[in-house]
Amino acid sequence: MASVTGEVGVAWWKEPTRDQWYAWWAAWLGWTLDAFDFTVFLLIMKPIADEFHVPLTEVAFVLTVTLWMRLIGAVASGWLADRVGRKIPLMISIIWYSLANFVAGFSPTFLFLFVCRALLGIGMGAEWPAGAALAMETWPQRSRGFMSGVLQGSWGIGFALSSLIYGLFFNQIGWRGMLWVGVLPALSVFYVRKFVNEPEVWLENRRRQRSENREVRAPLFSIFRRGMLVNTLLACWWMASNFVLYYSLTSLFATHLQKDLGMSPALLAIPILFFNLIGFVAMSFWGWWGDRFGRRWAMIIPAALAVPIAPIYLLTSDFTWITIGYVLQGAFGGALYSQLPSYLSERFPTEVRATAAGFCYHQGAIWGGFVPVVLAFCAEYFKVGLVIPMMIGTVGAAASVVIALLLSPETKGKELTAELVVA
Repeated sequence: MASVTGEVGVAWWKEPTRDQWYAWWAAWLGWTLDAFDFTVFLLIMKPIADEFHVPLTEVAFVLTVTLWMRLIGAVASGWLADRVGRKIPLMISIIWYSLANFVAGFSPTFLFLFVCRALLGIGMGAEWPAGAALAMETWPQRSRGFMSGVLQGSWGIGFALSSLIYGLFFNQIGWRGMLWVGVLPALSVFYVRKFVNEPEVWLENRRRQRSENREVRAPLFSIFRRGMLVNTLLACWWMASNFVLYYSLTSLFATHLQKDLGMSPALLAIPILFFNLIGFVAMSFWGWWGDRFGRRWAMIIPAALAVPIAPIYLLTSDFTWITIGYVLQGAFGGALYSQLPSYLSERFPTEVRATAAGFCYHQGAIWGGFVPVVLAFCAEYFKVGLVIPMMIGTVGAAASVVIALLLSPETKGKELTAELVVA
């Protein structure tokens, strides 16, 4: 296994072994394709509302429930990953969300679609804790922050892919075809099964739990014990703020361009596509920054800069300025999530890592799930359009991210070990 600290003179990309690269690519595939299956819905909310003759608020609530259900999948997957390994729950999750999206494309009623997307939420929630633990436990410490940024930033690759397919093919395949395409990620399970091994640090930790008769059978309860409680609550606050910010930026932006400004699919896909592509590059940069200057500041700086950028694309109807501002936001508000896999993995010990990361991450999805419904309700109730609610959500959540991180610990340089901490 490659050295944790790295060898002098060895390029960072040569330090990981073949198995470490295989594990990272498995997590990358799961997360990127998860993003595609989830974000495609953000682009087809208005067509769905039109076909089933339901208010936009009800369609936005589908997104909300999908986000809420992620917590169920995350806790179950985290427990399974801490008990039997990272690989099995990762494969289950990919098959689950792929099939749920595919079946949703056949929805005869709005209720059927609602149920399918709720079930998809369980699968997508299950992917992150297993995939993040697998990638971060396997990867060498020297470049863990950077590869965390590339991994998390690949959500933008999935979103960019969904917006690209939407812009090119929506008029031919409609919203149902967009969902049917979502079955393709299931093919990646064959790669995970054949090439990926469990992280050595997890295998050794489980061996110690059994040999010392100190097995952690309820990891979720362990993270709320004295000594870990404050860390857990701060992580939950930070993740809740992250989700509210992200969905203030993205959940109804396409709907705003469609409904408030009357843009065509091909036109509105442009700022969304480049928001995500720039976000991917920027997350890689902030990941590099995190390895050198600290995990927290790699997130605090872009969160703070998200505030002055928001008016550039929200307080205008000019397509050029919308595109410039939203793409710029991709480098800051859309890219402050680079350290999520590394930072959450480093904040918790091995025997509860997947459960803790999954719970803290996805309880944030509960709060994020309120965002599209609240934004849509405020826009319709106060007759102000989506701009003002999106602006308030962006500014308030960005400020909350900064405060939560200032109160949280720095983990740069931390080694992930097999030592028993809470067992």
